[in-house]
Amino acid sequence: MNDRTGLDAELRRLEKQVDDLLAALGALREENRALRHRQDHLSTERASLMQRNEQVRTRVEAMIGRLKTLEHGS
Repeated sequence: MNDRTGLDAELRRLEKQVDDLLAALGALREENRALRHRQDHLSTERASLMQRNEQVRTRVEAMIGRLKTLEHGS
């Protein structure tokens, strides 16, 4: 009877460990999903900022060109 009780206790301990591992796995999967979503969002934001930066650079270069033209025209 004592062996049976010890075996039952060991099985309950192992079941709890499996349950804990499954809970941890679920939490890690959710965290991974959230991190991938955030990474996608940041990648999109970065591409948008790079595009805006390029547009501003082009406009500034055009302004500099116009200023040089005005400077040489005076």
